[in-house]
Order: sequence, then C-alpha cells, then structure tokens
Amino acid sequence: MIEARNRVKWKNREGIPEYAVRWNWVEDSSDSGFTAVLRVKDEARSLPWVLPGVLRSVEQTIVVDNGSTDGTPEVALRVAEELGFGERLRVLSYPFAVSRCGPEHLWTYPDSVHSLTYFYNWSFSHVQTRYALKWDGDMVLTPEGEGVLRDLAWQLQGVDGTVKMCRYPAYVESERVAYVDFGQTPYEPWGWRNTSEHTFIKCFDWEHVRPDADYSLQAPDWTCFELKWLDADEFGHWSHTDFKVEINRRKRQEWELFHALREEASLPEGVVRVESPEGLHIVEHLRRTYLPLVRRHARTEANLRGLIGIEKRPPPLVESRGVAAILAGQEAASTAQPAHNGKGTSSE
Repeated sequence: MIEARNRVKWKNREGIPEYAVRWNWVEDSSDSGFTAVLRVKDEARSLPWVLPGVLRSVEQTIVVDNGSTDGTPEVALRVAEELGFGERLRVLSYPFAVSRCGPEHLWTYPDSVHSLTYFYNWSFSHVQTRYALKWDGDMVLTPEGEGVLRDLAWQLQGVDGTVKMCRYPAYVESERVAYVDFGQTPYEPWGWRNTSEHTFIKCFDWEHVRPDADYSLQAPDWTCFELKWLDADEFGHWSHTDFKVEINRRKRQEWELFHALREEASLPEGVVRVESPEGLHIVEHLRRTYLPLVRRHARTEANLRGLIGIEKRPPPLVESRGVAAILAGQEAASTAQPAHNGKGTSSE
C-alpha cells in the first residue's frame, strides 16, 4: 500500500487498476459539508427508512453495494428519485467478496480487494466534500437527528473535529412491535475530516479509522437508532459468533438478546417494548417518538438509581440554531414511569 501523504492512489495486491483507491482529499478550508457513505449488502428492506433522513441532512450520499441479491441498488435509486434528491445520490458497485469480521478479517491482507479495510478505504475515497460521514444501511435518523446533522456542516467549518454518536439497537419483531435495548452503547467516531490523516487501518476483528481528533462533537443519543430484524440473519457479517466478553462485550450482549427475543425469554432491564398504533409501521412510529422514549428511559434509570437534580444537567455537546438545540437542553422532560410487563418495559 502506498502512503496517503505521499500519493493519492493506493494499489491493491491483486493488481486490479479499476479498483485502486484514488483519494479525493479536501485539505483546504472548504465549506462543502458532509458526504454520507453507506456500505451495504441486501438492505432493500431497511433503506426506505434509512435513506430519506440521510438525503435530507447531508450534501451528498454514496451507497456502495457489495453484491446484493435483493435489489438494494434499485431501491436506493428509487427512494432518492421519489424524494427529489436523485442528484445527491451516487450508487457504486464493489463486486468482490469481502472478509467478514473476526478471524476471516484477521487472516486477510489489508491491501487485498477482499479486505474489509480496503473496502472501506475504497468506499470513502469517493468522498469529495470537506467531511465524511460513516453511515450504516440500518441506521434510522429521527427528525430531530436530521436537524443535528444539518447543523454539523456549519458547526465544523474550520475545525478539524470528529463527530461521535451512539445508536441503540431496535429489534423489530413485526410491523407493529419492536424492542429497544438501552444497554450500554459506546460513542464511536462516525464523522471526520476528508484528509490524508483519516484513513482506515486493520484491527483484529474489524477496521478502524485513524486518528481520533483532539476536538470532537458528541451527538445526542436520540439522533438515530439501529434496525435489527428478528426474522433475518443479523450476524452474517461475522465469521464466528463465539463472542468473548473480554473483547466483544457489546456484540455478545446483542447476540444473547437477539436469541432471547426470538425465544420469547424474559428480558433484562433496559429493554423497552414498543408497539405502534394500528396502521402505522413500527419503524416510522419509533422515528417519530424516539426522542421522548430516550428521555423517559433516562429519567426512569435516574429514579431507580436514586439520582436527583437531573433537571440541572447541562445539554449535550452538540449545539444547534434550530429545534434540536431546544430539545437537547430538555433532557429533564419525562412522562410517568412505564410498567414492567415481564418482557422489558412496555411503551406504546
């Protein structure tokens, strides 16, 4: 692999020139905003919920399809056209089998077209705006989260910062029922400057962007949520499922909860059952009601732990000139504590 700071083209070990990594770094003080990059495979069911919010919130969106068989590229194009954002979307094809997370990834050379690391670098090399935004094909923005992303474009002008977000998983059982897991979910870097200083490197189980910036903005925890369909294989991108607590604690928890939900077992505290009104899909219902749901859970947790003074907590780090700022500063708002029903906490 050729050093990015010396050249803007990285070769792959297979010698396939059309899939060399040709970077489009923006080293100046451009105000061109964000490009969201989605690396997807068989996300046709999720994209109608995922893409609209992203297209409304960033300057450009790139969908990189990795061998989908369910019509994912066509769905992406249709959604963008129906919203009138066809000019904001690029759909690219990456036709190589990519190593799955875990041992398979570890055994693959990082400069191979089959490497997860190389796949990420190739995908992000098409970004031509000042900032790149990593986005997954199952992450759904809330209306308030859309405001946060739109505001980031001006907040980060002239700043070499990183945007960090967390996303709680929502396990979809049916068109009207889902379970949101409010367990510990770390804040991770999802947005960064499009420069030679920010590229993906190989780690043991997956890829990682480097480096972490000295300055970062932390988006509110109600910005988005992550879809997990209980009737699908949500762990197919892993080459093993023997998740060690010491290394993959969060993935282990997801694996256990996923199967507990399938088997209708009793759930741990922190899992909220959500049911939508008749005629409204559960994903759209979550999108509309996610912010108060997050607040209510935070208040319930505070009450259970005997915390007081939650009303005086400072707002999150992300600022906003619009509605997001007002909402971010109202973390104290809450409703009555929901009743426990044996399968987490019920919320309708």
